[in-house]
Amino acid sequence: MHKVLQTVVDLFRRKNDDLIAFDEDPYTRSINLERHCFGEFSMANAQANTIMEDQSQVEVASHNALYLGVYDGHGGVEASLYVLNNLFNNLLSFAHENDNAITALTLRDAVVYTERCFLNYVKNNIVQIQTIGKVGSCCLAGVLWKGVLYIANLGDSRAVIGSVVDKRVSAVQLTRDHNCNDPGIRRELKSMHPGDDTIVMENNGWRVKGIIMVSRSIGDAYLKRPPFSVLNSFPTYVEVPHPFVRGVVSAEPEMLTRDIAETDKFLIFASDGLWELMTNDQAVQIVHKNPRNGIAKRLVTTALVEAARRRNVKYRAMMTTTPGKEPNVGRRTFHDDISVIVVFLDNKTPLIKKHIHDLSYRGSTDGSQPSGFALSALTVAESHSFTGDLKKSFKKRFKGSTSKGQSSRAAEGLHLLDMERTSGDQTESSKGKSQWDTLRKHLKWKKH
Repeated sequence: MHKVLQTVVDLFRRKNDDLIAFDEDPYTRSINLERHCFGEFSMANAQANTIMEDQSQVEVASHNALYLGVYDGHGGVEASLYVLNNLFNNLLSFAHENDNAITALTLRDAVVYTERCFLNYVKNNIVQIQTIGKVGSCCLAGVLWKGVLYIANLGDSRAVIGSVVDKRVSAVQLTRDHNCNDPGIRRELKSMHPGDDTIVMENNGWRVKGIIMVSRSIGDAYLKRPPFSVLNSFPTYVEVPHPFVRGVVSAEPEMLTRDIAETDKFLIFASDGLWELMTNDQAVQIVHKNPRNGIAKRLVTTALVEAARRRNVKYRAMMTTTPGKEPNVGRRTFHDDISVIVVFLDNKTPLIKKHIHDLSYRGSTDGSQPSGFALSALTVAESHSFTGDLKKSFKKRFKGSTSKGQSSRAAEGLHLLDMERTSGDQTESSKGKSQWDTLRKHLKWKKH
């Protein structure tokens, strides 16, 4: 065989072998390809810590909306799980109070409220769980709403968009990494804490007070609320040598709003575990040049192969390690937890649009569950409009034939919502409260 051809064949075999290894890896998981109302999406993750501290979710609405979340926990899993279980529902509640509209402000308020609730949770449980005061999570949350992308970011997870012009793809980083290794973040911290020469210190990289790399997060109560590092009623953490007069880590999300253009083809939301092992451009090129099916898995696989290469071993050899930080045998010594969501943006609307179900997907769980969108009024009104328009379209093009496309899960959600709306013995406020109570009970996930 010609030498060049043999090289191509070997590369092809190696790439496919790595994907097979991913499927055999006990610490990886993927959702290869599912639909949302703007196109398709793919998810994948890889565990490195003793407990998977990354969490991720995709909430699919039947019309006009899509929610994405990547929550990279540290110090434990409590904060990232809390964000996973509460932030999206909080967003729906704030949107409900905003005439059923999602804006940058409703997303920002939902993140801030989730942070406040988690810190109160810490305060109420710190006696039973003494380490919970130093548990935190990065939070990257995005909503596509009627052609506009809103992003709230805390920490160093990252959102990147792939734009194609004249068949050439370019990577555009949408968020800023709140990581002290960035000189800009160090300058920002020093300007916020004038006179504090120890606000950033070098300790295996630059860190806030020499303790934590990220400057913004959910949780990390011991770095935000002075009582946690001052009062004797709370545990004293050896990481904090001196009590703080004021918080040194922020919970204010950095916001971005972007009108999606025809040239914007796909989004990549990922925890820093991916970005430590590849550049924005490398990730965008991989998505652009490969099939959609399993594309998130391909990104994570490429990262895992690179993590193994840096330690001079093969991916399959790295697979024999176990989660944790044990020297030479711990998976965490090779790479961090990795979570990736790839969302394709198909701007062309087909003549006959198939119905999309209101479904929720989580990176840590197989399959799907009904999404909170099913019970919210955010997309219900659009559903009736869509059905009417579709009937008219069918009558015009196909001489009177009609179509109905409600899924059983969405139909159940609509039925519950109708019950809430028609209960005449409740005030408007109590109806709203009852609706959201019903939402949370109805959409409770099974424990795995």
